[in-house]
Amino acid sequence: MSSESSAPGPAGATPQTVNTTGASGPPVSLPTDKELVLKVIPMPADCNANGDIFGGWVMAQVDLAGSVLPARYVNGRMATVAVNQFIFKQPVRVGDILSFFAVVARIGNTSITVQVEVYAERFRAQGRYIKVTEASLTYVAIGDDGKPRPIEKPAVMPPR
Repeated sequence: MSSESSAPGPAGATPQTVNTTGASGPPVSLPTDKELVLKVIPMPADCNANGDIFGGWVMAQVDLAGSVLPARYVNGRMATVAVNQFIFKQPVRVGDILSFFAVVARIGNTSITVQVEVYAERFRAQGRYIKVTEASLTYVAIGDDGKPRPIEKPAVMPPR
């Protein structure tokens, strides 16, 4: 028997149905305090020998998703300087619709740390979400000379 509930999505979004049974993973609700920055569907070419999506492919997508918010502050070149934490909670499968949510955790003098959470809608369970990955990444603003440069901290956070 399936149990579903309605949970609010990001600001201005309509509520989304979430998996509350734990059948495909622990009960989750989509974050309301993070911004949806990327949606992607993994394909068969992204699979490992076990038929699951390569962890490295997921990591690359998280890196892309994580860079969206810092780009609003950096106004120029930036580079990933650290993957502070990366946790694979559930396997990602071909055909899953992956939703990447991010939030700026810290703004330093030259770097920005971002938290990213990834939720999957299984191909055969549309509208029900499970958390598959969470990560913390740090990006550094770099100048034309390739060296770190200061980030101007805004008085007000950029709009979503």
